[in-house]
Amino acid sequence: MAARIRLKLSPTRRPVSDSAPAPETPRARDFIREMVADDVATGRFGRAPATRFPPEPNGFLHMGHAKSICLNFGIAKEFGGTCNLRFDDTNPFTEDMKYVEAIQRDVEWLGFRWDGLYFASDYFERLYDIAERLVTRGKAYVDDQTEEQIRANRGTVTSPGTPSPWRDRSPAENLDLLRRMKAGEFEDGARVLRAKIDMAHPNMIMRDPLLLRIRRGAHHYRRGTAWNIFPLYDFAHGLSDAIEGITRSLCTLEFKDNRDIYDWLVAEAGFTSPPTQVEFARLELDYTVLSKRKLLRLVNEGHVTGWDDPRMPTIAGLRRRGVRPEAIRDFAETIGVARKDARVEIALFEHAVRNDLNMEVPRRLAVLDPVKVVLVNYPEGQVEQLEAQDYPHDVPKTGTRTVPFSREIWIERDDFMEDPPKKFFRLSPGNEVRLRFGYIIRCEEVVKDAAGRVVELHCTYDPETRSGGANSDRKVKGTIHWVSAAHALSCEVRLYDRLFSQPDPDDVAEGQDFLAALNPASLVVIPEAKVEPSVAADPAGSRYQFERTGYFYSEPEDSRPGKLVFNRIVPLRDSWAKEVRKG
Repeated sequence: MAARIRLKLSPTRRPVSDSAPAPETPRARDFIREMVADDVATGRFGRAPATRFPPEPNGFLHMGHAKSICLNFGIAKEFGGTCNLRFDDTNPFTEDMKYVEAIQRDVEWLGFRWDGLYFASDYFERLYDIAERLVTRGKAYVDDQTEEQIRANRGTVTSPGTPSPWRDRSPAENLDLLRRMKAGEFEDGARVLRAKIDMAHPNMIMRDPLLLRIRRGAHHYRRGTAWNIFPLYDFAHGLSDAIEGITRSLCTLEFKDNRDIYDWLVAEAGFTSPPTQVEFARLELDYTVLSKRKLLRLVNEGHVTGWDDPRMPTIAGLRRRGVRPEAIRDFAETIGVARKDARVEIALFEHAVRNDLNMEVPRRLAVLDPVKVVLVNYPEGQVEQLEAQDYPHDVPKTGTRTVPFSREIWIERDDFMEDPPKKFFRLSPGNEVRLRFGYIIRCEEVVKDAAGRVVELHCTYDPETRSGGANSDRKVKGTIHWVSAAHALSCEVRLYDRLFSQPDPDDVAEGQDFLAALNPASLVVIPEAKVEPSVAADPAGSRYQFERTGYFYSEPEDSRPGKLVFNRIVPLRDSWAKEVRKG
């Protein structure tokens, strides 16, 4: 089981001054950046550092990809090198142009721009030429075994594999069969091209790995039906890197054993100063999954609304939820690059999101579960405009607005208790609280319906205690938020939470799979929340901190004038940590 990363959360960023930017802290170099720095110092490759981000266009990018994007593009920028975006599109059955377009959109949204845009499918001719050279030199052969037979004859970690009966075909016969495979003469599965290495190699990947397989007549989204044979990942990946002049091929730890075939192929293909593969720990994030196969199940089985569902760890989902790219980049830098796998606590990501939004978004008043308060001694028909701050004092941005105040207001139901515990400092019978930007009020009477549910509170207000007034310094222990009932806008609020109810969704009872850990409360929809009227003219896609509640995003696809919809990006505090402490 992977270790867990628990990093100390840094406090919210503070400006050094209003006039001078904070000095940049030098980046602590991880082991990969140390390698690249040494490459530059020694001139190892004879060229500038060159990296690439090589997704397969068979799905949408997720947080694990974001970590790799930040690493590859970040290294190129830091060391004056280049970074390509290359689509490893060698599987005609699963890839689609819609994924290519989505991936490009995500990379650009994260704030990066590639130096070259490439497709492995553009290298099919060069890869085939390399295959013919390998066959001619006796380094590859055509095998008539099925892939199942090949797998069964590979051996085990303690016993060597069984050579194929066709392993010793002559180069001339292999070349003829390879060309006939390319021409579409044979059915799928009839033959494969294998490298001829060592059936007793301690690394089982090196036991004559498959290079090309038949997919006769398959339609490739870019190459059409022109190709009847397609390269496997190990054949295409390293050679594509070499063709592009990549220096460091950065990949996650599950490809460590593939490094031997990577090096063998680029060497046998005759590349001088070839790229080298370096592995780092992939991202494993609590309360979610980062497997394309599992994410696809969530989508296909209807557990989420799509790849861009705001509960999904995809870049598209996070963008629709309202997370900014700055927060994702900051998170990637915070967790860094390690040599060993470890699970990362979701609190680290949520902290990065709050830390980013806290400095950028204005504050607004909103009530999610409203109960009406009638100020019985406030003049009927009177409306005041109270000055409200858009940002707190410790944020460099400034701004004010006015919010209407009237005899009837809405407050949060949770801000009132009829029989409160000792340290409850909000509203209760006979108790006083201050209204944010407003007056001190006192609860005098509780009105309930026939079922005993509180439907209205009758309170009095102290007209001498208006915020900013001469007597505004009168102290009470609690301050609550509110909105004017006559002026508030109704809105739909979608409270998104963690998709799974436990840190490791795979840690379920025997006989169950990760879906058993789905969080039934990952989305709670509040159809009739109330928000102050100042947001009415703001464009869809605006972000706010709803005071004392959380950070919210005006849903860009569903929100429109007269029908406001807000997604919760992240709560103000980690409510899950509170639940753990209670337990």
